[in-house]
Amino acid sequence: MSKAILARKVGMTQIYDEEGHAVPVTVLEAGPCYVTQVKNAASDGYSSIQIGFKEKKEQHLTRPLRGHLQRAGVKPCLYLREFRIAEKELTDYPPGRELRADIFSAGEHVDISAISRGKGFAGSIKRLGFARGPRTHGSRYHRGPGSLGAVDPGRVFKGRPLPGRMGGRRRTVQNLRVVQADGDKNILLIRGSVPGPRGGLVEVKATTRK
Repeated sequence: MSKAILARKVGMTQIYDEEGHAVPVTVLEAGPCYVTQVKNAASDGYSSIQIGFKEKKEQHLTRPLRGHLQRAGVKPCLYLREFRIAEKELTDYPPGRELRADIFSAGEHVDISAISRGKGFAGSIKRLGFARGPRTHGSRYHRGPGSLGAVDPGRVFKGRPLPGRMGGRRRTVQNLRVVQADGDKNILLIRGSVPGPRGGLVEVKATTRK
């Protein structure tokens, strides 16, 4: 069954398993989310559901978005995201349905997507893992990107790895294990690290890897 929810990254901590081993986990505030729209192949060409997360003041919504959420019978939402699901599973997600953290259970594996932390301008060593140049025998070229290509073209070819902005891109980490899911407190504990800063929006869905 396809499952998905929106969450907010709270931070990292550790818990102890039954054998007394420390397990690093990321704490996610998952839900409550609401199904705001259902798309099917007949009318839209594909099947998906749209999910809303985090309440927002109604006066801060545009009139079209306000009407869109009123038709679904849900409160104004700060975030809206769409997830593809199988056509046969659309009946499990009627508009207005509430989704909480307990749609997942301990032991399941999920894929998590988020915008990674922005790190600003970075050199080729930090950004791309280039090797450092020699620091002896009079060399004054320690952390440069190296040769930019032949002299004949008179330009740098597209795709050449160079220094530039690092981070701030959408990243997906696959096959992370759910350690704990608390529907009452809307808390998900995910083993390992999750992309994005504290307080950032996170998309959690059932893994596509088997």
